[in-house]
Amino acid sequence: MSFLTIERLTKVYDSITAVDGISLDIERGEFVSLLGPSGCGKTTTLQMIAGFVDVTSGRILLEGQDLARVHPARRGLGIVFQSYALFPHMTVAENVGFGLEMRKVSRADRDRRVAAALQLVGLSAMADRYPKRMSGGQQQRVALARALVIEPHLLLLDEPLSNLDAKLREEMQGELRDIQERTGLTTILVTHDQAEAMALSDRIVVMSKGRIEQIDAPEAAYQVPATRFVADFLGRTNTVEGDCAGAAVSVAGETWTVPGGAPAGPVHVAVRPERVTFAETGLAGTVRKRVFQGSQWYFEVESVVGPLAVLAPNGRGRVPAVDEAVRLTWSADDMRVLPREAVR
Repeated sequence: MSFLTIERLTKVYDSITAVDGISLDIERGEFVSLLGPSGCGKTTTLQMIAGFVDVTSGRILLEGQDLARVHPARRGLGIVFQSYALFPHMTVAENVGFGLEMRKVSRADRDRRVAAALQLVGLSAMADRYPKRMSGGQQQRVALARALVIEPHLLLLDEPLSNLDAKLREEMQGELRDIQERTGLTTILVTHDQAEAMALSDRIVVMSKGRIEQIDAPEAAYQVPATRFVADFLGRTNTVEGDCAGAAVSVAGETWTVPGGAPAGPVHVAVRPERVTFAETGLAGTVRKRVFQGSQWYFEVESVVGPLAVLAPNGRGRVPAVDEAVRLTWSADDMRVLPREAVR
């Protein structure tokens, strides 16, 4: 039995289905991200696990126990919110120890556990400081320590890094993953940030319109998207129309042999921009835009199959100019072929 099991979980608000019969198994020690655009149902799912939102139908089992019968305060869950929700009139140590105090933990044990939690997040020297005198990243660490100090069965993170600037956010991603690995704590993260989910997670759960589109390791979901939505949502993707016959996939007169073949008939071909290359032969096009991005060049090419995005490493060969005629191609291993009827 999995550590956490979600069975046909559904939440309906009046006539709106926010979560539509999703099922998911999470193993002990896993870091899993619920990823998707606003309104896809990811936050509602997290709130049902936490007990803040009632379940319309389905079950949530934690080590075999149905959480519907357990009061939210007794579920043993650590939660970090987007806003951190720190008490401004309390010191860092008092904020972190508040949950233990509510649980009637003795003062000596409370002090020991608070000190250990602050050491874990690197804030031992700030135990007596108030939140208003701390940076956003430091406040985020306090919120994380408060969630960890109760020694939860499960850690729930609701967009915890969204209020940080880009550089600090990247630093905190690394620290968050390090802490999770050191504690071995099963963790569920809700985020709309694809890069964040892929950097942190053992598996990502891509959601759209209340349903799960794909559950996979980050690399697998990126390289082999199950649907066009996943292909488009996880980074830039070129999606063009083609036709398949056996192992041969044709796009505008150019043909690739796909290992294992694909269903015969009209297909969508998805190719990441970094896999598209300039070549002597291939799809004809004209460069309409080029942008220098430091380690790479970004191109927009108007081709015979429509606009295509191309990412080319900086310093490797000649850089085509705007309005220059070019040819584009890619490897058969770099294309994902989807039957058109499978595209939602």
